[in-house]
Amino acid sequence: MTERLETPLRNDVGFGAEGTPPGKAEQLMLGIFVVVPFLALLAAVPVAWGGWLGPVDLALLVVFYLIGSLGVTVGLHRLFTHKSFKPNRGVKLALGIAGSLAIQGPITRWVADHRKHHKFSDREGDPHSPWRYGETIPALTKGFAYAHLGWMFNAEQTPQRQYAPDLLKDRDIVRLSKQFPMWVLVSLAAPPVIGGLVTWSWQGAVTAFFWGSLVRVFLVHHVTWSINSICHTIGESPFRSHDRSGNVWWLAIPSMGESWHNLHHADPTCARHGVLRGQIDISARLIWLFEKAGWVRDVRWPAASRIEAKRVSAA
Repeated sequence: MTERLETPLRNDVGFGAEGTPPGKAEQLMLGIFVVVPFLALLAAVPVAWGGWLGPVDLALLVVFYLIGSLGVTVGLHRLFTHKSFKPNRGVKLALGIAGSLAIQGPITRWVADHRKHHKFSDREGDPHSPWRYGETIPALTKGFAYAHLGWMFNAEQTPQRQYAPDLLKDRDIVRLSKQFPMWVLVSLAAPPVIGGLVTWSWQGAVTAFFWGSLVRVFLVHHVTWSINSICHTIGESPFRSHDRSGNVWWLAIPSMGESWHNLHHADPTCARHGVLRGQIDISARLIWLFEKAGWVRDVRWPAASRIEAKRVSAA
């Protein structure tokens, strides 16, 4: 087991109250993007059973899931947050757009929140630790729900000028962040447009919107949020990380390798999170392909000596 914190997070006065609370319109839109895809997933089984799931719908679901997920894991996370590699401008823009299509907020806000999470991981100041309220079952249940979803409805926690000043100096990233509402519309509209054109029918457009937009958004969101909640609650911890991050193997493929979370917190700038034998890391493989193509450079691949030094057995 990795080193654990002696004092769990408490709901102290002022914790998580940094910044200004989101307005009612923002909270309403956030609620819509959470509730509507969830309702769509509940309806997915009877809809599919009724014959409203065709090969075009399935293809759109998979393709847009991969685009959004890898936009988050390779773009928002490993590139923009942790600088695990240096891309050319085309790759930077493509990953920024792909991350925006995941509908998880503007790039600068996503990065600022995640950098603050690393600075205060599972301690007071962490925007989304499941240990926020304590270690009892009721407290952890409440904290788990907060870490998975509830934290986004809290006050704006992270000043971007403090945690993402480098991105605020990048005109491309600032432009993409300001264009976020447009990319939300593109993300939701592209599947039904493609589905309608391929099938040349309104039914094709409707089913494509259901599977390629609503169900896909639900899956991308909840897999991402599971890294905040599940991977800070359970899992193996073979590396020293000074928090409660763990590896959850059954999330590895849907999360594109993000659920090898213990190594990530032990070595945040490492471009590969799944460093042990048998640990599949799809995001790292994409970065490797980019490197082979000459599109990225200075990739921070794991060094064997550094990895061994961080093992619990080496402590």
